[in-house]
Amino acid sequence: MDTELKSGLPVPDQPPSMLYSEKDDPPNIDETNDKKLVRNICILAHVDHGKTTLADHLIASCGGGVLHPKQAGKLRFMDYLDEEQRRAITMKSSSIGLQFKEYSVNLIDSPGHMDFCSEVSTAARLSDGALVLVDAVEGVHIQTHAVLRQAWIEKLTPCLVLNKVDRLICELRLSPMEAYTRLLRIIHEVNGIVSGYKSEKYLSDVDSLLSVAPSDDVGDDNLELLEDDEEDTFQPHKGNVIFACALDGWGFGISDFAQIYASKLGASVATLKRALWGPRYYNPKTKMVVGKKAISNSAKARPMFVQFILEPLWQVYQSSLETDGDKGLIEKVIKNFNLSIPSRELQHKDPKAVLQAVMSRWLPLADTILSMVVKCMPDPASAQSFRISRLLPKRDSSDNRDCSDLLSEAELVRKSVEICDSSPTAPCVVFVSKMFAIPMKMLPRGEILNDPADDGDSGECFLAFARIFSGVLCAGQRIFVLSALYDPLKMESKQKHVQEAELQALYLMAGQGLKPVMSAKAGNIVAIRGLGQHILKSATLSSTLNCWPFSSMVFQVAPTLKVAIEPSDPADMGALMKGLRLLNRADPFVEVTISTRGEHVLAAAGEVHLERCVKDLKERFAKVNLEVSPPLVSYMETIECDMTNPLENLKFLSGSSDYVEKTTPNGRCVVRVQVMKLPSALTKLLDESSELLGDIIGGKSKQALKSLETLRGSIVEDENPIEALKTRMMDAIESDLSSANAEMDKDRVEKYRVLWKNFLKRIWALGPRQVGPNILVTPSRGKSIDGSVLMQGFPYVSNRLGLHNDGESKDVSTESSSAPDEMLLREAESLESSVLSGFQLATSAGPLCEEPLWGLAFVVEAFISPVECQSAEDNSSSQQPEPYGVFTGQVMTTVKEACKAAVLERKPRLVEALYFCELNTPTEHLGSMYAVLARRRAKVIKEEMQEGSPLFTVHAYVPVAESFGFADELRRWTAGASSALLVFSHWEMLPEDPFFVPKTEEEIEEFGDGASVLQNTARKLIDAVRRRKGLPVEEKVVQHATKQRTLARKV
Repeated sequence: MDTELKSGLPVPDQPPSMLYSEKDDPPNIDETNDKKLVRNICILAHVDHGKTTLADHLIASCGGGVLHPKQAGKLRFMDYLDEEQRRAITMKSSSIGLQFKEYSVNLIDSPGHMDFCSEVSTAARLSDGALVLVDAVEGVHIQTHAVLRQAWIEKLTPCLVLNKVDRLICELRLSPMEAYTRLLRIIHEVNGIVSGYKSEKYLSDVDSLLSVAPSDDVGDDNLELLEDDEEDTFQPHKGNVIFACALDGWGFGISDFAQIYASKLGASVATLKRALWGPRYYNPKTKMVVGKKAISNSAKARPMFVQFILEPLWQVYQSSLETDGDKGLIEKVIKNFNLSIPSRELQHKDPKAVLQAVMSRWLPLADTILSMVVKCMPDPASAQSFRISRLLPKRDSSDNRDCSDLLSEAELVRKSVEICDSSPTAPCVVFVSKMFAIPMKMLPRGEILNDPADDGDSGECFLAFARIFSGVLCAGQRIFVLSALYDPLKMESKQKHVQEAELQALYLMAGQGLKPVMSAKAGNIVAIRGLGQHILKSATLSSTLNCWPFSSMVFQVAPTLKVAIEPSDPADMGALMKGLRLLNRADPFVEVTISTRGEHVLAAAGEVHLERCVKDLKERFAKVNLEVSPPLVSYMETIECDMTNPLENLKFLSGSSDYVEKTTPNGRCVVRVQVMKLPSALTKLLDESSELLGDIIGGKSKQALKSLETLRGSIVEDENPIEALKTRMMDAIESDLSSANAEMDKDRVEKYRVLWKNFLKRIWALGPRQVGPNILVTPSRGKSIDGSVLMQGFPYVSNRLGLHNDGESKDVSTESSSAPDEMLLREAESLESSVLSGFQLATSAGPLCEEPLWGLAFVVEAFISPVECQSAEDNSSSQQPEPYGVFTGQVMTTVKEACKAAVLERKPRLVEALYFCELNTPTEHLGSMYAVLARRRAKVIKEEMQEGSPLFTVHAYVPVAESFGFADELRRWTAGASSALLVFSHWEMLPEDPFFVPKTEEEIEEFGDGASVLQNTARKLIDAVRRRKGLPVEEKVVQHATKQRTLARKV
């Protein structure tokens, strides 16, 4: 070694036992502990980056003897489900209490698989800090972005752990300098992601997220010269970055080695902490820390982190694992650091076991991690004062001055949550992030389930996974259960959204084990029994009704994989329905619905999640055999647009006569419909802002909208959401126009810009379901057909968005009301709702396969003509009912059919959902991987080799319809060497014409005369959906009519 290591690290004392003897009375939590000595943390990372292994070492060291240190990393204590052990991945978040010195640490382990990201949300809500793990070899991956975003939304204090550092030595065979460059790059990349959130420039596209690469502006040559920015979140000299190998149980921070070298180098620990990271070098002649420019032989100079930390580590590993290594170096380390290692471990034949025994005692992982947790992460009181704006955002009370007493009490409750008031007189406020089911036999011995409503006959007991934010919670206490829609200012809300429940028992969780307690104070995480019939997914518990509910949790993805489920034996339908109810309560993310055809539809996040749900249904909740349908894939329908000339799309705004005309059966109403495709940026904005648009159209105030945006956990919290949405709509239009600027002169572009602004002033409605990505535009005024009256409509949505002035339409209507018959005008106004309903029906079920429409704008001109004049004698006949049905229904149906016909006239196309897929493959299996992608109609967008490793990282878009069984096929064709992770990305139009028929000579030569043309992909998908929905399909029933085909050929 360059420098002898003479002072040792302190060996952590064994923690006092936390085991609870069931003969004793259940204790109270925090009888002596102060809330300043409590830490609530979760472990977040990409799949297989070492979360559960790290948790094992923390439990073995500080878990009170529930796990032997030799089993740490092998047992996976927190993965107690059979399915988790079989698949070797974590599928749910689970908690355990640790005792480190005088501190109590509540640790929550969470899944890393994208299918179980909802469990990450439940873990993050109950925590104050997050340990973010990143594999030193694989680096930042797709789920790393997701967990960093979740930590930012929930206002958690993150710390970074760079895991699997040993792989840089043993597998990649990197030099210490190369390893330093890699570690520096990972920290720089993670800081870049977090700084993107800080500067509020976050983009939700997965591919744009992954393009945030530090290598774009920082090369390998000057990466080591990069100074730490003071605003960077993760900085090793601050103590919030740990370098570790969780499997072998060792880890260190900069401060550990600063303490070791302080006496040797004659420098203070604080100075060395700054010097041991970054472009700082040690000059042995002057014994000073200098920059690279002050080094005489700069080519051979190594940063202090490499010279004093990595090189000694590399030497220890090489001396132990290599046959010609210096075996005396291990003895030297043991002697210098006074390590007490049993001789039988040092005499082990496996050199890896000897190395693990030395490293885990020299640089104990649990001591390093928990010291960082205690130092860098806040206690509950500090954390809740920082997180209060996210947990309980301030509500608008200006309109409710009559309820001043109620509001003042609600503000007092908010204040007690903010300061984490744990006094017995404080209001008790608890948030339940999820319900989870455990078998009855797992309850502590001696407990009898005396509540028949808690599904005792199913053998499952439901517990609430909760954190106390204020006051003291006691077993046997009666408490109010508030749903997310509860409003203490509304009397009807107290009847609909409040239940009163009695808490039967409180438990401390220890993985699968439960430890009963009589009471728990604010700042602790507990499991609660007795709420199984009162809470479906999550809820707020409060001792007072004058309390606002906590904001809802944010999930990273939506449940997109849907299947229909039915029992194999129809007699078991009752058991299935009960099992579905239990599953819906036990899983925070699953959705159970009944389709229009009467099927029970189960929606899950992905294939692994779906398999687990079906397994739980069969074996735990329903206990019946099930029939599971093929996945039900959602599609959209749109029309083709000339992307080379987007301005051509606006021709109907300037008076085009290209329309579809339909007439009602009684001939009184003529409907003309024009359709146009919206710019993709505007369509995407309308789709993503559907919840906000629903609140705006519903008439909520600006302050209420702002608080709702906070509740939904948006990265950018706008002061005025309406203005921000208007700005983003105009930006979407500008981006579409700017793409045409190169081909069009400025005058035409400006002309169309004005047309677009006028277009946005005429938005009558959105659809489907009032908030979709389709627009109904009010017709141009002044048109008429033979004395008929045009239904003018009102730009209601534009008015709500502030794009339209109220006075504009009123003046016109007063002018026109004097000319036609007053009765006809009133009838036209009354029929406007029928036009709206027809538009909603058309956009919810398109003409191709009755899937919703996507990104279309309709102009519907409905002309009402007067009833034919009748004589007084025929007056009695006018009272007879309309032979064609109610006139409002005729208008509605005609508008719907006209909209569908207009779509069919404009080259309809299918829109399918795409997954973003991230694949890691060794070079020798690249051919097989590309073959699998080609069979799945995937589109590769990026491929690069991971520096210093034989792995290729490939990014691709895979259609959702082709993704089922994708991971299994990929593993089969690559002998298990490739891994893939899928996350929903966006919707994309299929360019193929489903009604294609060869017409030109070239097409006939290529595809034939039309009689034998194979169906294209779009037509196959449409027919499959139509067949599933029971709609007519054009297909040959008899394939070979001329000859009966038999199995035997006797010719």
